[in-house]
Amino acid sequence: MAYGAVMSANLDLLLVNPGGRDRIYQQLGEDLTAVEPPLWCRLIAGYIRDRGYSVEIIDSEAEGWGPETLAARVKADRPTLVGMVVFGHQPSASTQQMAVAGPATRTIKDLVPDQNVIVVGGHVAALPERTLQDEAFDFACNGEGPVTIQELLDVLRAGAPFDFSKVQGLVWRDGGHIQNNLSAPLIKDLDQDLHGNVWDLLPMEKYRAHNWQCFGNLKARQPYASIYTSLGCPYKCTFCCINAPFGANRYRMRHPGAVAAEIDLLYNKYGVRTYKIIDEMFVLNERHVLGLCDLLIERNYDLNIWAYARVDTVKPHMLEKLRKAGVRWLALGIESGSEHVRDGAEKSFSQAEIIAIVRQIQEAGICVIGNFIFGLPDDDLATMQETLDLATELNCEFANFYSAMAYPGSPLYRMAVEKGWPLPQEWSGFSQHSYDCLPLPTDKLEAAQVLKFRDEAFDRYFKNKRYLDMVTQKFGWDTRDHVERMTRHKLRRRIVEQSEAGRLGTSAQTAA
Repeated sequence: MAYGAVMSANLDLLLVNPGGRDRIYQQLGEDLTAVEPPLWCRLIAGYIRDRGYSVEIIDSEAEGWGPETLAARVKADRPTLVGMVVFGHQPSASTQQMAVAGPATRTIKDLVPDQNVIVVGGHVAALPERTLQDEAFDFACNGEGPVTIQELLDVLRAGAPFDFSKVQGLVWRDGGHIQNNLSAPLIKDLDQDLHGNVWDLLPMEKYRAHNWQCFGNLKARQPYASIYTSLGCPYKCTFCCINAPFGANRYRMRHPGAVAAEIDLLYNKYGVRTYKIIDEMFVLNERHVLGLCDLLIERNYDLNIWAYARVDTVKPHMLEKLRKAGVRWLALGIESGSEHVRDGAEKSFSQAEIIAIVRQIQEAGICVIGNFIFGLPDDDLATMQETLDLATELNCEFANFYSAMAYPGSPLYRMAVEKGWPLPQEWSGFSQHSYDCLPLPTDKLEAAQVLKFRDEAFDRYFKNKRYLDMVTQKFGWDTRDHVERMTRHKLRRRIVEQSEAGRLGTSAQTAA
């Protein structure tokens, strides 16, 4: 435990985005993935700075810093509190960031043993006590974070004796016991308290969009920013852990005018035209969505925005305004080509509805990213093939292929624990693209079969002549060449290699 040296600090709070693209994405992180401004670093920093504390942010991902460089910066700054922020850029990215946040914190502790460190994020909210048991953090947060960090700073500033029992949402060590305080209430006024207007604390020149968002003009990947218009999600998809920090089905919205003002700032000060709306479900509340669209249409900024939607929340009459406002891509959670498998994952819409809405979106001049999952609980080889067949038929401008993963905080995680299914031994194993990736098995498939099918599906989709011809026609030969070079990246997978080695070994023994 730290707590001792807080009065000598020159800085109140140092927030850290731990990064670690190389471990999470293997070689894909070099130039294909996005480098996004860390949303929750911004939100927490704004909340804390508004309350009179000094704050800095280190974006280790954008800076390319390893643990040693980070620890040296911490030693130089000597903040009262370091906040490791492991929310990630989407809900499923939180747990995989623990693979970097844990070692980074141990390195800090080796160099500065009395440094106070708190960890916040979706993974932490799902497994708060285990996080403190397994890692070197002094504190963890069982909720979204800002209130807990502010109250903890209040206690640390007051000095010894430290009374952590009244810090809402704090998980802390009390002698040999771990105490888990009641969670802080969710912040209601997002525009006032979670505005995140601390862009001056970030290396704005280092952020870039995903490759696909700028198909047709890959040089437009920078400058780039990600913003939010809502927090949480009212749905209960079995594979999703979005609500771990917020409680069940909590959904809060910003005022469209506040979002438009943030875009004004980013456009005029930093020249940002390329955006991600980070909301887990942007196209949901029609009044909210169209209110923002009207404001952006008035500005006529010629933006390139991508956002998430569901098949059953996109209404055809909304599409014209979305396109005029600058929405160029919508990511749809299609998940499976089998209606039975979709029903089991709480995605109850028909094949006909999927095809119809994809075509309507494309006819409105908006590109579609189809998100598909292999290895959902009811999957077998035949239903996974149905998923790939549907993806091929839809021929979306881009597609994400995932393996079903038991992310902490999701219903699938609880199911996996109850059934004794194997889970990754290291947090990096929860990354979709890591070497030690370990998806869930199904009743009919081993995890290695699921992962092998996923990787082969990626190859088959992006090498398909019909897809490449569509890309050429829509985005040009340079983009086609980019896609063909993208498919040359081959991910190594430990469980697939082990499975193949075992199969070859068995075949050799049989032949002998």
